[in-house]
Amino acid sequence: MSTTTLAPAPLSTQDAEALVEAARVAAEAAGVTVAVTVLDAGGHPLAFRRDDRAVLIAGETSTRKAYTALQLNAPTADLVDAVQPGGPFHTLPTALDRPLLFIAGGVPVHRDGRLIGAIGVGGGAPEQDHGFASTAVANLTRH
Repeated sequence: MSTTTLAPAPLSTQDAEALVEAARVAAEAAGVTVAVTVLDAGGHPLAFRRDDRAVLIAGETSTRKAYTALQLNAPTADLVDAVQPGGPFHTLPTALDRPLLFIAGGVPVHRDGRLIGAIGVGGGAPEQDHGFASTAVANLTRH
């Protein structure tokens, strides 16, 4: 009997495009213009979309939110308090070469209990961005 366990399938380009589309549809339904970034488990971009009416900084914030969620394997919404003065990660936002962004809107993506990537949404209020990203991840895991 083999004790080898197979790794879950990595996040594919098709998965990434489905995440972007689901987040876009959720944002559009709410009347919010956003940018969406999807990264694979190595932090490499798989998909990106910025609504042409979204604020320009939304592209950068969506990417940094996805990167932060990936690196810490947690939704950025859950990490906001950790970087406040006195929090355990207070110096983390400026400690690395590639800045992390502790604003809600980044969500890790798991398959079979393993981290396979992350999505970041920027352009709306932080709570809205988190909702759009979470909706996209929930939609992907249902299929």
